Amino acid sequence: MSTPSEPRPPHDGPALEPIRVLRPRRTDALAELMREFREDTGQDDSGYESVALPGRPPAGSEALTRELPPVARATRPRTDAASPGAGLRRAAVAVAVLAAAVIGFGGALLLRGEPDDAGAAPAPHPPRSAAPTPDPTPTPPATAAVDPDGAGTLREGASGPEVTELQQRLLRVPDVYRDGSTSGRYDPTLTAAVARFQLWYGIRGDETGVYGDDTRAALESRTPAGTG
Repeated sequence: MSTPSEPRPPHDGPALEPIRVLRPRRTDALAELMREFREDTGQDDSGYESVALPGRPPAGSEALTRELPPVARATRPRTDAASPGAGLRRAAVAVAVLAAAVIGFGGALLLRGEPDDAGAAPAPHPPRSAAPTPDPTPTPPATAAVDPDGAGTLREGASGPEVTELQQRLLRVPDVYRDGSTSGRYDPTLTAAVARFQLWYGIRGDETGVYGDDTRAALESRTPAGTG
């Protein structure tokens, strides 16, 4: 007869749960049983059975396959010059272009015929057979250019016996035309001599270097004709 256990003091902490002990299960027998089952049923190690699909060619029949014929592309109906509508449209376009060209040419002719002034009409052209109308305004007669220094004025560029006489008279005046030429040409040397004579004797009526009336009178008064 068992003796009663001694009373234990109460446990204040959390209740203790029972401990579960796990141990590895022996699977050798199960694996052996599954192997024997596959051998009896003809299954492979993967656990799946190969089943031939319906309509699938057996292995090795790839050489007997043929390619499908290409699908014909849908062709669009041609709407070019073969259709009668296209020809009519082209003819209408050509007629419109021709009409526009004719209208533009006619407008250009009308614009060319308009007068320059809007309110004035173009003046009619005189007939070719009509004689030209003489100008009623009389033309004044041409007058000879008046020399401001006098009618017998000599200047540079002149030539003749009057120039020779001028050179001879200047040679008679001391130091005015020293060793000057009597060739009869009014050259720059003679112009300088005339200007020197005008300056020395205070002649102011003529242009400098020009043999005018005032210079002529002063020179002839100082050099009588025929004296050497």
